[in-house]
Amino acid sequence: MPGGARSARDHSTSPRTEPDAEPGDAQPARRRGRPPRAESADTRDRILAVAREEFSERGYEKTSVRGIAKAAGVDSALVHHYFGTKEQVFEAAIAVAFAPALNAPEALAAGPVDGVGERLTRFVFGVWENPTTRTPLLAILRSAVSNDTAAAVFRRLVASQLLRRIAAQLDLPDAELRAELAAAQLVGTAMMRYVVKLEPLASADLEQIIARVAPVVQHHLTST
Repeated sequence: MPGGARSARDHSTSPRTEPDAEPGDAQPARRRGRPPRAESADTRDRILAVAREEFSERGYEKTSVRGIAKAAGVDSALVHHYFGTKEQVFEAAIAVAFAPALNAPEALAAGPVDGVGERLTRFVFGVWENPTTRTPLLAILRSAVSNDTAAAVFRRLVASQLLRRIAAQLDLPDAELRAELAAAQLVGTAMMRYVVKLEPLASADLEQIIARVAPVVQHHLTST
């Protein structure tokens, strides 16, 4: 058999080899579609964690579902599958972040009425002083003050899950207004200390802040 024919046949039947890939030539593609059931909970939690980081760093307006998906290593369709719209992603993310603050009504009931202002103030600032809970709360406030949609989500969450529960424990007229005024005092102080970082408030000793703010909160909640 002629050498040329043998060479052609040998070439056609020999295994093909690819050139060695250089480091960084290819990146793993983001997974598309729904993950297996065993991975669903982990994937959902990862998306929420990334969403909180994105909203915290960029605010509501500059955060996108596509950006969240990219950072989480999934397709944007999967984010929509789990949560829906960007507004719904934001609400799901802050609901988890806001969970520690939902124990505030229990702080009110944990002692005599004349100490309710200090207990609530100490509880709220304890949540803010904890780095684990402070970061997602920063995401909430930064987004809420810069975007009407984010503000509506924040308002709905605070009103339905926190302020009404606090008001229900106040056996006084205008209970909801009292709870809102107390919350305004606490949120406003937190905003100036942790978001705006206005000095000397930002660097003031926490006990000093509690000593000054707690009587105002007490007045809003219990004064006649």
